[in-house]
Formats: sequence, C-alpha cells, structure tokens
Amino acid sequence: MQSTDLGNKESGKIWHRKPSPATHEGIIVNIVHSTSEYHPKVLRFLNVAFDASGDSFIAGDHQGNIYVFDLHGNRFNLVQRTAQACTALAFNLRRKSEFLVALADYSIKCFDTVTKELVSWMRGHESSVCSISVHASGRYAITTSSDTAQLWDLDTFQRKRKLNIRQSVGIQKVFFLPLSNTILSCFKDNSIFAWECDTLFCKYQLPGPPEGSTILYKVFAVTRDGRILAAGGKSNHLHLWSLEATRLFRILQMPAKVRAVRHLEFLPDSFDAGSNQVLGVLSQDGIMRFVNIQTCKLLFEIGTVEEGISSSVISPHGRYIAAIMENGSLNVYSVQTLTQEINKPPPPLVKVIEDLPSNTVSSSNLKMKVMSGRVQRPARCKESKIPTRVLKQDLTGDSENKENELSEGLNKKRLQILLKGYGEYPTKYRMFIWRSLLQLPENHTAFSSLVDKGTHAAYLNLQKKYPIKSRKLLRVLQRTLSALAHWSAIFSDTPYLPLLAFPFVKLFQNNQLICFEVVATLIINWCQHWFEYFPNPPINILSMIENVLAFHDKELLQHFIDRDITSQVYAWPLLETLFSEVLTREEWLRLFDNIFSNHPSFLLMTVVAYSTCSRAPLLNCTLKNDFEYFFHHRNNLDINVVIRQVYHLMETTPADIHPNSMLDAFVALTKGQYPIFNQYPKFIVDYQTQERERIRNDELDFLRERQTVENMQAEVDEQRAKDEAWYQKQELLRRAEETRREILLQEEEKMAQQRQRLAAVRRELEIKEIHLQDAARRRLLKLQQDQREMELRRLEDEIERKVQMRDQEIAATAKDLEMRQLELEAQKRLYEKDLTTSQETIAKEIREDTDAHRRKVALEEHMFQKLLENSQMGSRRAQRVMEDNLAKAEQACLNADWQIQALHKQKCDDRQRSQGYYEVATLLRKNRQKEVEVLNAMMEEEAKKWKEAEEKEFHLHSEKNASALSDASRRWFLRQETSAALEHEEMPWLQRQYMDSAYLPQTSRLNDVSDVDPSPHSFSRNNPTEWNHMEHDLLKSVRNLRRRLTARARSSCQHPHLLVT
Repeated sequence: MQSTDLGNKESGKIWHRKPSPATHEGIIVNIVHSTSEYHPKVLRFLNVAFDASGDSFIAGDHQGNIYVFDLHGNRFNLVQRTAQACTALAFNLRRKSEFLVALADYSIKCFDTVTKELVSWMRGHESSVCSISVHASGRYAITTSSDTAQLWDLDTFQRKRKLNIRQSVGIQKVFFLPLSNTILSCFKDNSIFAWECDTLFCKYQLPGPPEGSTILYKVFAVTRDGRILAAGGKSNHLHLWSLEATRLFRILQMPAKVRAVRHLEFLPDSFDAGSNQVLGVLSQDGIMRFVNIQTCKLLFEIGTVEEGISSSVISPHGRYIAAIMENGSLNVYSVQTLTQEINKPPPPLVKVIEDLPSNTVSSSNLKMKVMSGRVQRPARCKESKIPTRVLKQDLTGDSENKENELSEGLNKKRLQILLKGYGEYPTKYRMFIWRSLLQLPENHTAFSSLVDKGTHAAYLNLQKKYPIKSRKLLRVLQRTLSALAHWSAIFSDTPYLPLLAFPFVKLFQNNQLICFEVVATLIINWCQHWFEYFPNPPINILSMIENVLAFHDKELLQHFIDRDITSQVYAWPLLETLFSEVLTREEWLRLFDNIFSNHPSFLLMTVVAYSTCSRAPLLNCTLKNDFEYFFHHRNNLDINVVIRQVYHLMETTPADIHPNSMLDAFVALTKGQYPIFNQYPKFIVDYQTQERERIRNDELDFLRERQTVENMQAEVDEQRAKDEAWYQKQELLRRAEETRREILLQEEEKMAQQRQRLAAVRRELEIKEIHLQDAARRRLLKLQQDQREMELRRLEDEIERKVQMRDQEIAATAKDLEMRQLELEAQKRLYEKDLTTSQETIAKEIREDTDAHRRKVALEEHMFQKLLENSQMGSRRAQRVMEDNLAKAEQACLNADWQIQALHKQKCDDRQRSQGYYEVATLLRKNRQKEVEVLNAMMEEEAKKWKEAEEKEFHLHSEKNASALSDASRRWFLRQETSAALEHEEMPWLQRQYMDSAYLPQTSRLNDVSDVDPSPHSFSRNNPTEWNHMEHDLLKSVRNLRRRLTARARSSCQHPHLLVT
C-alpha cells in the first residue's frame, strides 16, 4: 500500500508508482499530513467532499489546511489556509472550481480552487455547521446546525430562508433530495418533513416509526433517484422508507456486533438508473459494511477494528471511496477491486419456475412465496431433503430446434405464436423478451472499455445537429454513438446512425449497455449489406425492395417511375429512421415486436407493405415534395394492417426475389468480446477518415488562426475601447474643467464684489479712524505745544533770573557764567554732532527705503489689487508712523521735527529734500568751523591748563557745590532734550553717544573744561555784557531754526498721499 505524506508541500503527486489496490484490500493510496517540526505530529483530516466529476475531492484538516486531490491527474494542491478547523465541506455544482467550507467560528466561506481566492463570506449561524447540501442545479445550498437550518442563494450568497424550531426539538439533518426540488428535514424526535424548495410548502410528512421501535434516527441516506430513504441510529436496525408511498417498507437488521450506525451512504451504480441497491453502513466499530438492500447480502467491508474508519464519502460515479481513518489519515479505496457484483444490470423481472421430477417431491411438499413482484425459490419441506433435477417444460411435446431455444427458458416459436395471437408482447415484459430474442451477451467489461474511451470526435458537437431538449437523453445518445464509433470506424462517418439509434436510446436510456447491444445486434442482422456502397445508400437493399414491390404492386411502382420517384425517396427514409418518423411510440414498439421475432428480411418487407397499404394516397400524389413529405411524417395508417400485409408478403413472395435468399439468418453478439464489424468498403472509410482528419487539422489550424485574429481583434477592440474611454474621460475632464472654471470665475466675481464691499467698509472705518486719530493728534499736539510754551516761558524766566543774579553777583557768578558758556558750547557741539550722525543715518535709511520700495514695486506688479491694498495700508501705517514721529519730534523739538521732515521729504520731491540738506550742511559747516576753533584753542591751552587743572581740582568741586542750584537747572534741561531725542524713531545711537559722553573718563572731562575754562582773572577782564548778548543770540537762533523745521514738517504732513508715489 502506497502512503503519501503531504508535509509542508503545497503541491505534488499523490502516488509515485502505479497503484495496485487489488493487493492491498482495495486501497489505492494512504494520505498522511504530518508536520516537519522537531517533534512531528499528525494533522488529522476532518472532512472530505467529492466534486461532480467524481475524480477530484477536497479534504480539510483540523488546522484549516484544505487540499484538492485530483485522482485522474495524480496531483494534489493546497488551495487554502483558513487557520481554523472546518466542520463541513461541499462543492458548488454550478461553478465547478468553487467549494463551500464551514468553519469553527460558525461562518461559511466560499473559495475558488483555481485562483485560491475568497469568493464570499456567509454568516448567520450561532452554532457549529454540521452539514452542507447543494441543490442539483447548483443555485441553492442548505447549511445545518443543531439549532437551525438556512437556505442560501449561491448566485448572490445571500440568505434566502431560515428554519426556526422550538428549543426542545433539535435538528438532525436538512438536505436536498437528488435530482428534485424537494428539501427533506429530519428532526431529533424522528419526525421527517418534505418541503417544496421554491415555495417552502410542506409536501408530506413521513409517519412515525412502528410501535415498539426504540431507534432514534441519527444518520440518513437517499438513493440517487430520490425514492428510498435509509435511516439509522443507535441500533443495529435500519429503516427503509419509500418516499413515493410515504411508508416504511423494510427493516434491515445488521449483525449483532453492530450496536450503532454512524454513517449511511448508497453506492452509485452505472446501470441501476439511480435506484441504488447497495448501502454502505459505518458502525461504531469503525468497519463500513456494504449490503444489498434487496437480497440483504453482505457484499464487502472496508476498515478493521484496529484501523477503524471515522467517516467516509463515495464518489458520484461510484468508483472511489474516500475514508477518514480514526488515526487522522485518509484512505482512498477502489470500488472496482472490492467487489465484482457491482455495476451489473438488474436480474430479469420474470423467471421460469423449473419442474422437479414428479416421483421425488409432490406438489404438496413445495411452497411458492412471491414478494415484491419477484419469484423466489420454493421452500422445501422440512421433513426430508430431496435432491432436485432441473427439467425444461415441453409445451408441444416435441423437441424444438436449437435456434428456437432462447435464454432464460423462453422459446422463440412460442413467442411468435403469442405475438400472432395478441399482435404485441406485454408491455411489462417487452424489454425482457427483446433481450431474450436478441440473445444479448451483456458484455460489461467490453462495453466499459468502449465507454472509457470517451466521446468520439465525430459526435462532440452532436447537440448542434440534433438539438435534444433532455440533456440526459442527449448524453446517452452521444455515449452510445461514441461506443459504436469506437467499435467500428464506419459508424463515425454514418450520417443516419443517430436517427437509427435514437428510438432505442430513448427506450433504454436507463441501461446504456442494453441500448448499445440492441443497436449493435440490429446493425449486424437487420442492416446486412447496408454499408457495401457506403457512403451511398444501400442500392442492393433498395433493389430488393423495388423487386418485391414490382412483383406485388406493379401499378404503384409504375406510378413511382412516372413521377421520377426512386427507392431512395419511398424506401430509404423509412429504413434509415426505422419507421420512427412515421409511427407513434406504441405503433413502433408493436412493429419491432414483430421485426425482432422474425427473419431480418421482415424489415424490408415492412417497407414494401407500408407503401402498398398507402397506395391510394400515393397514387394521388404527383409532386416529389409530396412524396418526400409522406415518407417523413405520420400518416393515417393502421399498423396492424401493415403487419398483416408484411406476413402476407413474406409468404407469397417468390424465392428468387425474396430477401430471405440474400440475407443471412439471425446471428447474436458473441459473449465476452464484441465481433469485428468490417462489412463495408474499408478504403472509402479510411479515405474519409484521412480526409476528415485533414479537414479537422485544417479546421484546427483555421480555428487557431481565427482565435489569433479574434484575440488581435479583441486586443484592438480593447485598445479602441480604452482609447475611446480615455477620450471620453478627457472630454469629461475638459467639460468638468470648464465647469469648474466657470464656477471659479463666478466665485471670483462674487469674491471681488465682496472684497469691494469689504474694502469700502474698511475705507469708511479707516477714514473714521484717521479722523479720530487726527483729532486726537491735534489735541495732543496742542497740549504738547502748550506744555512747550510753558516750558519755554519758564526757561526764559529762569534765564532772566540767572542773568539778574549774574549781574548782581558778577564776581561770584563769573565762574558759573564761563562754565555755563562752555556747557552751552559743548551742548551745541553735541547737538551738531548728533545732527550730523542723524543726517547720515537718515540719508542711508532714505536710500535703503527707496531701493526696497523700488524692488517691492517691481516684484509685485502682477498683484495690482493686493499691491494697491498693501500700499494703501503701508501708506496709512507710514502716515501713522509719521504722525507719531511728528508728535515725538515736536516733543523732542528740533531733532524729531527735522527727522520727520526728512522722512516725509524722501517721498515728496527732490528739491525740498535738497534744500533741507543744504541748510543742514550749512549748519554743519558752521558747527565744524566752531569746533575747529574750539579744538585749536583747546590744543593751545592744553599744555598750559594741564597743571592748572590738577591744582584747581579741589577748587572746582567747591565751586560746583556753590553753584548746585544752577547746575541742577541745567541738568534738567539737558535731560529733557536728551529724552526727546531718544524717543524719536528709537534711535539707539543717540543714547549710545549720550552714554559715551556721560561715562567719559573724569580726566578728559576735566581736560575739556580746562581747555575752555579761563581763569577768574582772565574772565574778569572780559566784558560780561558781551557774553550775555552772545548767549541770547545763540538761544534765539536755536528757536528760529526749531520753528522753521516744525513749519516744514507740518506743511509736508498736510500732503501724506505723496508718500505713495
């Protein structure tokens, strides 16, 4: 026995050498799935399901690995890893590559074995799904759990119906009956209901088990024709129900060692027409026994007590059995090697009771018990065992010829007498009589070898030429014709063979072996010499018919000749269809009762009789189409009259023209192997075969070229469709873009209008704000002006008071006057220095601002609206800054006023700015001249005053203490002026200069003082009045310059819009 370990392989061969199941108790292969870990373990298989072909099955283990095993191709493939155990499996009968799997999380998934992808995911169960049943059409599926059953639509994978039950009653199984539209539901209380699938109408309910029966149904099985239901449970009894009569018709008792039944399944048979007779019973001991439910005979067993079977599935065609063993492995059995009694036709319905010698056993000692329409063996008397001797019953008392003796104890002569008396055979026994008359050998092996060759190439497209509504009938016809073509090559080229075989196919569609052998016997005997002129009609046979017709009805033959009607018109259509076109079913059966009971020439005589019995309408026909219609359609003709006419022609036809002399007697098919049929021109058939092969090759080449062209055309069409779709998409995008552009334009227009409204509102608010700021500024300026005037008046009063004090105390204040003059000069120099530095800084800032403004205008030309808005906002900010600076300048007096004037003048005009620069430069030149003079004086006096400054340092401090009041007043004035200068434009350089000057070394300050500070004696030599005049002139010039700069600043502030140009 071969064993295959799947391991971690995802694909491979199932077996590596040809299996020999005959030597291993029918086992083809044993499949094991073990892991390759350090401690290997076996993964148990849980469920198996065959596909519709029966050559492939799927199996799932407890880790969720699902494999497909192709027994015909000797391959296995891993198609899915679900990561959880599967509880049920089933193939989708419509889409062959799809299968359903129920998982441990109560869901059902549909996968594809080819693409290995998830097709659908169905949820709805609240407990584990134990079975999946698929409808014969493949459209619906029923999934069953312990609490509910659900009907699914496999086209949409949606739940269609749900079976709800009471909690006290559980569900055993719900499934479809094979080849029907009925749903069978079996419950735990032994109630069984049948429902219509479409309407869910309850068709019937099976009655309860008989009284005294304690069996509770657990497992069920139905024959392929859906007529018999087998049910079993925890007992060795099996109940067989007739679903047509809805009654229990048989109870089977299994052997005593069977205590419980775990699984039931019928074994399909190719020749039982779905009425399966063999039932597989899996018991609690792990052994599956196959019994015949009619004879109650045990046929074979699989499994042992040591290697028990857990569950099993039989393939649809009955060739294989896939059994999951209790150790978790999978065994595949070959049914053909397990038994030789399967796939045999059923025994004949009628058996002849054979007489025993009269001197041995009297009739009173024999009992005949007839059950179920079958004749059983007589029961012998218990008193004695008497040997019996089988004798043939003699009806006439005389021995008959061997050719009259048929199988099964029938006699041809007696059957002919019965046929002449009743005109036909009994309908119930007709098929049996035909099989006896034709002496069919029933060669199962030979026929199976022909069928196994598959569909012949000549009949692959049979449905196109002969569209038959019943697919089963078409399949049987195709199989029968293919078997005939494999038997003899001429039948692959015979155009009328389907017409010839179709009546028998329709009659024997449930037993294909009998159908084939009947047609083959008919061809060998009743179609003698038909193929000698192949591919033309049998001219010799048609000549025989014409000779007989000429002898018995010359007028009718002359009428045919006059109308140019040959035997190919009035005889051949009847022969090639075997009268199936012109007779009804009952008439045709009655005719062939007589044909099969007589010499093969009877068929030819029937053709002549059909024409002579219809001579009246035929003589009235004048057109060829009328004759053709007459011999291809049913006519108002009594078949009994035709049969009597045939017997008359058989007796009255002369021997020289009688077909008996030209046709051989009946010859039956040989037993074991079919005879060789070569009664045809072999060279013509071979030539036609070669021509057909050549044509087929040409056709294949043409099909390949056409497929290539079609593929190219498909690619071109696909590319054209893609291009068209692309152009349409581009057109849609263009239209969408235009629509979006229009929408954007509308939105922009709306935004522009809203922006204009907002700008108008903003302008109004800004105007209001400007007015308010202007009023506040004027009010502040007025207040500051009043404060400055008060400050100036106070300063003037203070100066006058100081002058008066100096006048009164010339000697005492001479030193103070000189120091005050020096301080004024230093302040003037510091102011001039600060003014120069401020002028340079302001000029640099003006140039930088001008360049920045020019770059800004050049960069933002394309954003005119935004530029305008920004410019307006900038101008307003500049205006506010200028106004603030103006206020600060007025507060800081001259320096702030001049800086504001310079800031505004850079935007107004060059002339005013040049004039301002000229005045400032003039002042600077004067300041520089004075500085040069002072420096020169300081340099001259530096050497003289160095020693004097050191000597008078103590005296200087005493003089400072004496003039503290005048020094405090002067410092206050300087601090006010310094703070005003610092507030203007936040100019840190003024503060830095001031701080530098404030933190000068004490020696240098003293040096500066010593340079300009004359001795008291020298000061006393000057005129005090002259110094007073100089001080007043200097203050007056400062006031005039301040007023001029303030007036210019105010005049420039009246035109702020010039800054934007």
